[in-house]
Amino acid sequence: MSKRILLAVTGASGPQYALALARALSGREDIELHLILSEAAKKVIALEADFRAEDLMALAHACHGEKDIAAGPASGSWRHAGMIVCPCSMASLAAIAQGLGTNLIHRAADVTLKEARKLVLVTRETPLNRIHIVNMLAAKDAGAIIVPASPGFYHKPRSVEDLVNHLAGRILDQLDISHDLFKRWGE
Repeated sequence: MSKRILLAVTGASGPQYALALARALSGREDIELHLILSEAAKKVIALEADFRAEDLMALAHACHGEKDIAAGPASGSWRHAGMIVCPCSMASLAAIAQGLGTNLIHRAADVTLKEARKLVLVTRETPLNRIHIVNMLAAKDAGAIIVPASPGFYHKPRSVEDLVNHLAGRILDQLDISHDLFKRWGE
């Protein structure tokens, strides 16, 4: 039986991380990838990425509209092995931290927390103000895993792709999903 993973992409900078995750999960027999792509994410992809929103959507088993609050991920009875919000805008972080179900991304995150499933929020902003930090703490206290999009350099990256893949791998580690996106420390 395959693991159902929910990937939500919001309007923060860094959709390249979402693409790396989708590529790593797509085509695997042990993963069923579901995608929610916000309208803001589509705009950011058009402005800063070298791929199209449709390219990302083509990697998923199923795509759910941001406004479709009757979609499966809006219900606790829709089982999944974890949800990733990547990148996670500060507006989405605030909505998730406060339990606001204003769209499918926020509702699915709320349901993920209430069902005690893993929720990984890949926050992308700098510098952070006090509100951002308080919202991260509130989300963490509710059970979310906060993985800021802060690249590491101990793996000696040689390209932006290496940096992106390293973070994507660290995100997948949080859901116990095997990958070969980077060489591990000491290997």
